[in-house]
Amino acid sequence: MFSPLTSQIASAFSIFQNIPLGITPFGEGLIHETLLLSQGDKKWILQGFNQAVFNFPDRIDHNLSMLYQHAENHPLPFQLPLPIKNKSGSGLTEINGLNYRLFDFVRGKTLQQIENPMQAYIAAKAYGEFAKWAEEVDAKQMLETIPNFHRLDLRFEKLAQVSKTKSGNTAEEQEILDFYLSQKPLVDWYLNQIRKLPLRVTHNDTKINNLIFSENLERVVALIDLDTLMGGFLMYDFGDLVRTVACSFPETHTDWKSIHLDTELFEQLLKGYWEGVKDMATPSEADSLLLSGEVMTLIMGLRFFTDHLQGNIYYRVTYPEQNFHRAKNQMIFLKSQQNQREELQEIWNKITKAH
Repeated sequence: MFSPLTSQIASAFSIFQNIPLGITPFGEGLIHETLLLSQGDKKWILQGFNQAVFNFPDRIDHNLSMLYQHAENHPLPFQLPLPIKNKSGSGLTEINGLNYRLFDFVRGKTLQQIENPMQAYIAAKAYGEFAKWAEEVDAKQMLETIPNFHRLDLRFEKLAQVSKTKSGNTAEEQEILDFYLSQKPLVDWYLNQIRKLPLRVTHNDTKINNLIFSENLERVVALIDLDTLMGGFLMYDFGDLVRTVACSFPETHTDWKSIHLDTELFEQLLKGYWEGVKDMATPSEADSLLLSGEVMTLIMGLRFFTDHLQGNIYYRVTYPEQNFHRAKNQMIFLKSQQNQREELQEIWNKITKAH
């Protein structure tokens, strides 16, 4: 399949030969339009940038350009597919009023959920190795691609504000609201952490499907989806791993009794991530990892419940109560983490105090 788009892409980059480019849809493209380009036996990924979700494409391009410069002299144990620069030296190429980005195609497999604990370890180690690799990149020069993305205190204040404008809650809605508003001690703990943590380059969306594994699923071959990459804290990346990997079921699950923290997966995640960051992590950063899963779970619970109260204006839902159910799911998972703090402390001691 060929398209008028291909000729404009071909003329914007110096890497293409003077033969036609094939173009076909690729993947599910939930955020960006994603296309597969081919020329002979070579392949690339072309993304149509979704500016409705990411309002600041130039900020993303700035951040990734910083990584691009660092990557030229600092190899990683896996690929970091960064936008290929066009003839103008930019990672963004405007065609017919839309921005596009071109990436090398990476062969491998992606997972929506892990299939065994070893994959949790492998995934967390890769994210930790990325943080260590980016240690020398000045995170303070990174621009916020989504302002205040992981600011727990602001998410907490937003729910408190919105809840005052809505009356007539059901008994269950009130129960969940009361639970989230009772989490002020965790918010205060978070605020105390960020006062003493160094700013790092963080991925900020460390889901398992943002890694490409080898065909045998025994190693990570690439870390992808870098649009949320900016300055942040290690607890954001590790905490989101705990939230999305160490929970018995995804955030859309509604069998409430089956939702819990899997401590074996928590241990494998911490073991892997710590192996990646232990040579750079300050004592405060090590301390912050312990409750980081709670922080990220609370952030998402607050966001889901706020969106529910506002009438589902942000998150896509497939039925009206879905954000309410997501908030309940995260509440149950957060309770499970808090009920197992003592066991998680023992795991944390065993791993981070081993050296």
